[in-house]
Amino acid sequence: MNKNNHESLSTSKSKVRLDKWLWAARFFKTRNLAKQAIDGGKVHCNGARCKSSREIEIGSVLEIRQGWDEKTVVVKELSDKRGGAPQAALLYQETPESLENRQLQAAQRKAMQSANPHSSGRPNKQDRRLIHRFKQNQGE
Repeated sequence: MNKNNHESLSTSKSKVRLDKWLWAARFFKTRNLAKQAIDGGKVHCNGARCKSSREIEIGSVLEIRQGWDEKTVVVKELSDKRGGAPQAALLYQETPESLENRQLQAAQRKAMQSANPHSSGRPNKQDRRLIHRFKQNQGE
């Protein structure tokens, strides 16, 4: 990484708004989505619930919940400008425990899905007939 790229990542500020940083680090597509996640309690800074206007510093620990995944990341660089994915990856580092937990949970979800391959959420015609027969037999 050359010196110019490094300077473009870091801002001259020592603090950046949390919603801007989450957007710049590509956790969320828009600042509005980042703000909604923060307001919804899906983002914690240093173990505490926070506001989107909170200013984070280098070394802050963020816990971010996105869908099924929970990530714990440490802020390595500050930026309020959105760049490419390789540049965004330089802004933070996920903790090894977080990475291990996410991989374990993904494997568990995959195992649960393969254990019940028939369940697609909605019963098909044959399933509905079986359900109706079962209910009729229960009523007798």
